[in-house]
Formats: sequence, structure tokens, C-alpha cells
Amino acid sequence: MLPGPGSRFPGPRSQGELVSQLAVASLGAGVITSLAVAQGQNPLTALSITLFSAIAAVAAGQVL
Repeated sequence: MLPGPGSRFPGPRSQGELVSQLAVASLGAGVITSLAVAQGQNPLTALSITLFSAIAAVAAGQVL
């Protein structure tokens, strides 16, 4: 049986909300990434860490 209105299980989030969450998470991770690049870290490594952390933050937000 599918959950009804007011149940514990919310429906799928809108695509606009997901894009917004990803943008905010990327901006937050990007600040730390810029500091790491300024300290001499490889920019490609820093970018991959930023993408991973942004996706992980959005995934955690969807679960919670």
C-alpha cells in the first residue's frame, strides 16, 4: 500500500529543489576547495572532492 497524505514517507522532491540543494552544497564545498587550491592542492583533485561532497550532501538531505 502506498503512503497517504501526512505519512512519514514524503513523496519525491521536485527537480528544482534538487538543483537548488546541489547548488548550495557546491558553493559551500567550493569555498573550502578554493582554500585547498590556494595551499597547493591539484585543482582537479579539489574539484572532484567538491563534486563528491556536494552529491553526498544532497543525498543525505534526501534521506533525512
